Amino acid sequence: MDDTTQAIANLRAQFPATEKLVYLDVAARGLISRPVRAAVDRYLDHRMTEGADKAALFEQVERTRVRFAEFIGATADEISFSKNVSDGINAFATAMPWQAGDNVVICETLEHPANIFPWRNLAKLKGIELKIVAPEQGRIPLDKLVGAIDSRTRVVTLSSVSFSPGFRFPVAVLGAECRRRGVYLVIDAAQSIGILATNVVAQNIDVMASSMQKGLLGLYGAGFLYVRHEIASQLQPVYLSRFGVDLGSGHEAASGDLEHYELAKGARRFDVGNHNYIAAVAIERSLKELQAIGIDAVEKHACGLSQRLAIGLENAGLPVFGGASAPERAHMVTIGADLSDKHDKADDPAVTGFHQYLLANNVRATIRRGMLRFSPHIYNNNDDIDAVIELARTWSVDRNASSFIKARAAGA
Repeated sequence: MDDTTQAIANLRAQFPATEKLVYLDVAARGLISRPVRAAVDRYLDHRMTEGADKAALFEQVERTRVRFAEFIGATADEISFSKNVSDGINAFATAMPWQAGDNVVICETLEHPANIFPWRNLAKLKGIELKIVAPEQGRIPLDKLVGAIDSRTRVVTLSSVSFSPGFRFPVAVLGAECRRRGVYLVIDAAQSIGILATNVVAQNIDVMASSMQKGLLGLYGAGFLYVRHEIASQLQPVYLSRFGVDLGSGHEAASGDLEHYELAKGARRFDVGNHNYIAAVAIERSLKELQAIGIDAVEKHACGLSQRLAIGLENAGLPVFGGASAPERAHMVTIGADLSDKHDKADDPAVTGFHQYLLANNVRATIRRGMLRFSPHIYNNNDDIDAVIELARTWSVDRNASSFIKARAAGA
């Protein structure tokens, strides 16, 4: 066993949920490790017994900001704290100097609502146009996105990995084309950050919103917003607080010269009020764990498990969406014939039945857009994958279900 493999095995032991569950559901939410829990407990103990050391909390926020910036190849001034992906996208989108007739290119069918409603709202508020690109076999077509860009396009937006069926997108290629045309590329990284290697410079990303509870293995109710410095410095936030204003080293409650204040540098201007300090504590610790393994190793591990699962499920007779060898596969595997418009239900009773069978056998996965979605992370191993494959074989034989699902898939 090499050092990286041993480090991954050691880290798995820090996730107590793996002792009782086969947890393949990071696409919904990631697990919490013992070290993250310990860091949160120390924070709560301090709040309970000593109130709070505000200066120390501010230092914590800055350590977390710097660590995440390093994690994605950004600078600290390009990072703001948000509540979630929706909050981050809204913060950027509403700060843009829109003109009626400007447009945003998006493939709504494959986007999470977090990256739909902010733009729909702006269409009503600002008169912008949404140029809707249709998906192709569960994929966002690169050529169609590029073809939809015109002289009034200000933003192209998409998820780096769709929340269902979970295919990755060639972000760097689209980013280069957007940069060439002076169009901003806005990425929802909820399903990729913390699992797939992300470098905002190499991938030509202008804006990226992410949450903390999925691949970053943190808490709900907090996220990060990255905005490239050259862009952020031109934007006027709709919401502004003391933390979004540059008053030098003044006290947090100081107002300074109200007639001549300056906005904080870069994306810091989007920080609003006191931060979610407990989330900052948790995410700094989980980022430290991921960085100790190395994000390239994390990606190789998670995607390797995904490929093993896809092959095994397909061999068991189940319809792996896109096929086991789909080149766009990242860390997710989805089972089903086709996408539906239902968020957490499946039209195919066999998909629902298999999901219930897995739940009864302590396997956690979710149904999204009519398909059963599996998503491993760093705390999973080959034993987890093999257990699911064996359950799939048993279920298929006992219920003669594989032929039923295959028939549905063939007719899709």
